[in-house]
Amino acid sequence: MVALRLQPPFSNPLFSSNSHSSRPLPSSSRPTFLVLSVNPQDSSEPAKDRQKVVRLAWEKLLRWSRSWRSKAKTDVLERTNKVVVLGGGSFGTAMASHIAAKKAQLEVNMLVRDPQVCQSINEDHYNCKYFPEHKLPQNVIATTDARAALLNADYCLHAVPVQFSSSFLEGIADCVDPTLPFISLSKGLELNTLRMMSQIIPQALGNPRQPFIALSGPSFASELMNKLPTAMVVASKDKKLANATQQLLASSHLRISTSRDVTGVEIAGALKNVLAIAAGIVEGMNLGNNSMAALVAQGCSEIRWLATKMGAKSTTIMGLSGTGDIMLTCFVNLSRNKTVGMRLGSGEKLDDILVSMNQVAEGVSTAGAVISLAQKYKVKMPVLTAVARIIDNELTPKKAVLELMNLPQVEEV
Repeated sequence: MVALRLQPPFSNPLFSSNSHSSRPLPSSSRPTFLVLSVNPQDSSEPAKDRQKVVRLAWEKLLRWSRSWRSKAKTDVLERTNKVVVLGGGSFGTAMASHIAAKKAQLEVNMLVRDPQVCQSINEDHYNCKYFPEHKLPQNVIATTDARAALLNADYCLHAVPVQFSSSFLEGIADCVDPTLPFISLSKGLELNTLRMMSQIIPQALGNPRQPFIALSGPSFASELMNKLPTAMVVASKDKKLANATQQLLASSHLRISTSRDVTGVEIAGALKNVLAIAAGIVEGMNLGNNSMAALVAQGCSEIRWLATKMGAKSTTIMGLSGTGDIMLTCFVNLSRNKTVGMRLGSGEKLDDILVSMNQVAEGVSTAGAVISLAQKYKVKMPVLTAVARIIDNELTPKKAVLELMNLPQVEEV
């Protein structure tokens, strides 16, 4: 308990009419102080109660976790003998390494184009182009032969950039089993058709029933390679397939959530790349933290407006594949798309930027497709439209900022 009591009057030279005098004030002039007297034993009781509540809540969470794990199935990894990864880029390599490390007997084949990368992986167990300092597990095997890579595969991870996916898949369609689940790691929209990967893969393979899963979320390949804690989401209309993929990929350092909102996960993953370019432009122009926060907030709203019009759930846009991925790509300089934006904001030409990069920044090609999609669904997207116009060299970053700031002052929605 906290007790209140009145202190008796006391003399203090600070309250004297003469600061040099130590005489006590007259009784009628003496101030009376109300002092809180705290009993240490009494004050510690609420703190102990709070600690007990927190401890019980944590213990309850751990009990739930143990119970869940005891019931969780682990047979998917046990039954999986071969996984193929299409593409030898940074993220495909990171996922190949991650899966291979989960089971030494698992054969992980990487289908790559570059013979030098193929040789480096098979002979030295390094991807010399993207991860020259990260040794890959012995069970990661590279090949340039699509038929050999796909033969008897249980799962396929598709890590080819979106703009090249259709022609690539058409070229290997004869080697693909019609029941092989495709886990798409690629984020973006096909420029001319506005298709997402969930549409590109089955159409390019000529099989509308090809099992499909989208993998997305805030995840830099370098941090996956270093086994740093990461959380992602797998989305499929087939709940059993999503659960199986969750089992295949989840580990002590990679959390996998499931979703049935394929549209939401894909559209958020595509649009966040365009928003990351905008964030980079703001940083490249040194516009400050206020403008960065305002821009990202506006961009999140624009993504939500379009996604929900397309049938996505707003909760998906607030989750790992939406807000989570947006935060990573907009606020961290490891993002390829943000790097493009920073260089645009500092005055470099887009062509010069792209020539100097050894990886694809999907946001560059996605920007125009996003605006076409927005027009189709009648959604206004000021920030993402400005990015598209900058990329098309029809607007300078400085002019874009001025025009965005002069838009009508409206109610927030």
